[in-house]
Amino acid sequence: MLLYEHPLSSYAQKVKIALREKGLDFKVETPAALGTGTAGGAFAAASPRNEVPTLIDGDARIFDSTIILEYLEDKYPAPHLLPRDPAARAEARMIEDLCDTLYEAVNWGLSEIRWFRRAEGEQAETMKATAARQTAELQAWLADKLGDRPWFNGENFGWADLSVAPYLNRSFFYGLGTQAGSSLARWRDRLIERPSVAGTFREFEAAAAGMASAAERLTSGQIRREYRDHRLEWMMKSGGQQIVLDGLSKNNIRFTWPLG
Repeated sequence: MLLYEHPLSSYAQKVKIALREKGLDFKVETPAALGTGTAGGAFAAASPRNEVPTLIDGDARIFDSTIILEYLEDKYPAPHLLPRDPAARAEARMIEDLCDTLYEAVNWGLSEIRWFRRAEGEQAETMKATAARQTAELQAWLADKLGDRPWFNGENFGWADLSVAPYLNRSFFYGLGTQAGSSLARWRDRLIERPSVAGTFREFEAAAAGMASAAERLTSGQIRREYRDHRLEWMMKSGGQQIVLDGLSKNNIRFTWPLG
């Protein structure tokens, strides 16, 4: 199997954790021109949106992290990652959906400010404060879902846990994690003991260390950031309206395929 990915992608991290939990052999590749919307070759043929992750497994060409997880669960059911109980399965999927949209948008917005310097000075501080408040609300919701269970999936690690993992971990990386001893902090302590997760997080941290030149690459036109659905909503409701307009004017943001 070949996984087109980028180590900073929370969506790709989910899939790598699942592949590693299932003990599957796979190779990874970051597509050339990823982040421009103009990538080509086998990756673009498999992923019309030019988004990672995209999985190549024999003749199968699968994009979208949720669909990849479903494919892996169908084809390689052992060990199973979804709970057996229908209600628990639905809850795992709801947790995944919330993290993939609302939580991802907040983290992504912080990346736009911290790494790509879309906002500076007072505007940046105001937007970061808004993101911190939103993060706390999302974490409170997750803590309620976790309750006193060891895992979001219940008694065993699974689908819901690997869906939360990249997003909550990035909050800790940004200094927005929950306090030591909280239920989410204890969950994360258990989480990072799993080799599948620890290896994936190390890859994330190594890639994050290379983001010092991100703003310069944006300014030079090397990359055009994708302002897709929930990300665009976050910008518009969190003080970034002018960022969107400036990005359109400078042609350093893009929307989802098919392009306008």
